[in-house]
Amino acid sequence: MGTYSRSRCREWALQFLYQGEFFELPDLGALERFWSHFQDGGALPAYLQELVAGVGAHLEELDALIVRHSEHWRLERMTVVDRNLLRLAIYELLYQPEIPTKVVINEAVEMAKRYGSEASGGFINGILDQVRLAVGREV
Repeated sequence: MGTYSRSRCREWALQFLYQGEFFELPDLGALERFWSHFQDGGALPAYLQELVAGVGAHLEELDALIVRHSEHWRLERMTVVDRNLLRLAIYELLYQPEIPTKVVINEAVEMAKRYGSEASGGFINGILDQVRLAVGREV
């Protein structure tokens, strides 16, 4: 992963996925161009690439889980930040078993408070807790 923390890679992944909502579906080239704005000549962090590729590869599955566990919310009604934070965190819950559940949820909630609306932290926490229970991950 280089010198970049998973936390920082999550933030960059959120920014990239947010941007991707407004443009054509991004590919590795788009991620490399995105990365070049942050690090002139530095290598693309492996965990950033893994997050973006993982969310892209499992998007339908992630969105289905979000819809299933969000009462009275259609995916398209959610804010772009909340929707992509949920995708990232659920991807980690499903496909990154070495990362403690508590870490995944806490990181997502903290990013929701920083980048989302006033209600985003509680919204994200509630849905992720329901997904956690459904997929059988302990806290």
